[in-house]
Amino acid sequence: MTYKATAFFDLDGTLLDDKSQVRPEIAQAMTQLKANNILPVIATGRTEVEVAAIMKEANIDSDIIMNGAFIRVAGDVIYSDLYDKALIKEVYEAAKTNDDAISFYNEREIWCNEHNDFLLGAYNFIHTPVPPLDPDGYLTKPVNMLLILGQNNDEYYTSRFPQLNFYRNTPFSLDTVKKTVSKGNAVKLLQEKLQLTNIPSYAFGDGPNDVALFEACDIKIAMGNGVSLLKEQADFITKSNTDGGIVHALKHFDLI
Repeated sequence: MTYKATAFFDLDGTLLDDKSQVRPEIAQAMTQLKANNILPVIATGRTEVEVAAIMKEANIDSDIIMNGAFIRVAGDVIYSDLYDKALIKEVYEAAKTNDDAISFYNEREIWCNEHNDFLLGAYNFIHTPVPPLDPDGYLTKPVNMLLILGQNNDEYYTSRFPQLNFYRNTPFSLDTVKKTVSKGNAVKLLQEKLQLTNIPSYAFGDGPNDVALFEACDIKIAMGNGVSLLKEQADFITKSNTDGGIVHALKHFDLI
């Protein structure tokens, strides 16, 4: 297919409402985008098992997940970045030292080492099931992303692991990926692999892990409920995610 543009959408606080649901007008807008030969791509810190139902409801079949560690376009995997087991063990031990829990992610499943209050709070915050316990599962399963479940230790992890990026996307959790991994790098990989570098790209986001996404896209659209850092970089600030912000911006740029 010959695309006229690409549009990358964060989920929580952006494409989804305050109950982490896809509103009917969003699904209709995504269908219209595709009819207009514009490729909609979910770009999220979550993984596919968490967003499969969302993607189906929104009529989107392409994603950048785990903050850029994995890319699928129209059902085909085009990129997967995996953690080294030794590095996982180091982060795991550091988390235990701080009495923080840790979850392990690949595109097919999520598991964790314990069910503490931070972990329960994090998954309740994004309205998704608590992952099963499997403390040693990382030894045999591929891992694209780690989630540290805790509060107040951000500076410790940033200092202890300069080779990693940490994104606090809930009050209870830190998305943890390699320094070379970001939504922005994933956008560039997708564009290069599909030869889409010569068409305009649009970024929609609200949080700190969307900064790299903004940097990689031509047109940057911040949600009205977004953080100040993102709004300062935006070409356009739309309405909030609960006030029709996505549809408002898509119409503003004549994408639908």
